[in-house]
Amino acid sequence: MLKVIDSHIHCGIQNVSQPFEDIEPLLNLAGIDGACLYAPVEDIYYRYTSHFDDNETWIKCRCDAHDYLLKVGQNKNQVYPYYFVWNDFTVEDLEKDFFGIKWHHHEGEPVYHYADLKCTEMIDAICSKNLPIVLEETFRQTLRFIEQVAGRTPVIIPHLGLLNGGFDRLLNAGIWNDDNIYADTALAGRFEISSFLDTFGSDRLIFGSDYPFGMPGSQLDQIKKMGIHKKDLEKICGENILKLLRVFH
Repeated sequence: MLKVIDSHIHCGIQNVSQPFEDIEPLLNLAGIDGACLYAPVEDIYYRYTSHFDDNETWIKCRCDAHDYLLKVGQNKNQVYPYYFVWNDFTVEDLEKDFFGIKWHHHEGEPVYHYADLKCTEMIDAICSKNLPIVLEETFRQTLRFIEQVAGRTPVIIPHLGLLNGGFDRLLNAGIWNDDNIYADTALAGRFEISSFLDTFGSDRLIFGSDYPFGMPGSQLDQIKKMGIHKKDLEKICGENILKLLRVFH
């Protein structure tokens, strides 16, 4: 029986309506056993301008968003909450029951304060806990971030690099050669998935849907219909992410 974990799902109820009650039936229908949950960007910061001033309202929103995911994780089996880092860089939050890290910035959105010493402290703390980081950043900042992490903890690049500069650009930069760099399949094309498998094998490829932007069932069907060898499919669909999360069944 194929064990499937959807490693890339946005779930939250603060500024958007993406409750787990809507997600769980989709997972069940697709035969997906569990999921990694990230707070939606809209619950972390105001993304529609690069000039965002943080305040107590947003700090509370982030706290509530993370508490919601932790509660879901406590009440549901095989649900793995991730911590979405923002510029308050609250290292103490890493003591809570999070399984991974979400680090997210798109062009035109508010930027991370990388020059802040608290940012370095946060990255160091994440690495010391060996928490996998889902990194979505500009191409140049992706390279800098990976250099700063320096192999201390796994880094997962979503969408096979679509929003980190593109698969080929990362390939040419040698990023995929790094055994510490993983990729998720969310919304990636068959060509990029096949290219990664043919060149690097299945040990660092992870299934994800990017719900609500991708549907768990259809994204899983794409992977299943690619003629991937059974052992490789088992790694992609569940084994690889569970290994990174240090969850063993």
